[in-house]
Amino acid sequence: MKLSIGERVARFGIRIPLLIWTLAVLYPIFWMFLGSFKTNAEIYANPWGFPETFNYQNFITAWTEYNIGTSVLNSLIVTALGAILCLVLAIPTAYAIERVRFKGSNFLFTLYISAMMIPMVLAWIPLFFLLAQLNMLDSLIGLAIVYALSQLPFTIFVLTSFISTIPKSLEESAAIDGMSPYGILWKIVTPLTTSGIITVTIMNTIQFWNEYFMALIFLQTETNYTLALAIDYISNEAQYTNAWGTLFASLAIAIIPVIILYAIFQRRITKGMTEGAIKG
Repeated sequence: MKLSIGERVARFGIRIPLLIWTLAVLYPIFWMFLGSFKTNAEIYANPWGFPETFNYQNFITAWTEYNIGTSVLNSLIVTALGAILCLVLAIPTAYAIERVRFKGSNFLFTLYISAMMIPMVLAWIPLFFLLAQLNMLDSLIGLAIVYALSQLPFTIFVLTSFISTIPKSLEESAAIDGMSPYGILWKIVTPLTTSGIITVTIMNTIQFWNEYFMALIFLQTETNYTLALAIDYISNEAQYTNAWGTLFASLAIAIIPVIILYAIFQRRITKGMTEGAIKG
């Protein structure tokens, strides 16, 4: 069906703000990648232009002299442990809240939802002293636990909406066949909530990978620095050493995994969020 001139103008008018917003978001990222291949002289002489030659020395300097490689490994450890621990805690909890009806189950679910409204900044000082008492301060494992617990309410909220749509008849049939409640949870319910699990895992992974403030508070030694703290250190150094190319290279190293992860799972994220919204 052909569109009228008015409909075409309306569609074009809607796309203009979206196009402007897209350019406003993508251009700084593009400029950052260009800067990562420039020397300091090129950055000062022509900050908005293309580099004369694509120089990879900035990446080498960031990886060796500023130990970005160690920080990347630390971020991978913290992100992986946090995401896995969050799922291990959230899946049984969401299943119990949705399927196991007990006195106070609705209150418990409301409590988890209410926890999403509480700013995490209010817990930083108590968590600092708690980790100090548990000898987990300046520990990647301690930071991963904090990350997992910080995203637990959101993860439970999303997974509960997925579990609520699974027919109870499947679980009843499995129970009649002699399957234990844990078997039902991990062999029937969990595979049927794959879209929700992938969605929350990717969102939590991006959140943990980019997190800065809690890492700044709970980590103290440079060998334990995550990627966000290492980039902050390079940023402070760049003001005095003019290592702007190295800073841009560090930012590129930090953002590339996120772009790749989102590009691979973009359809799954959109599908999971759409299904969760409809099912919820």
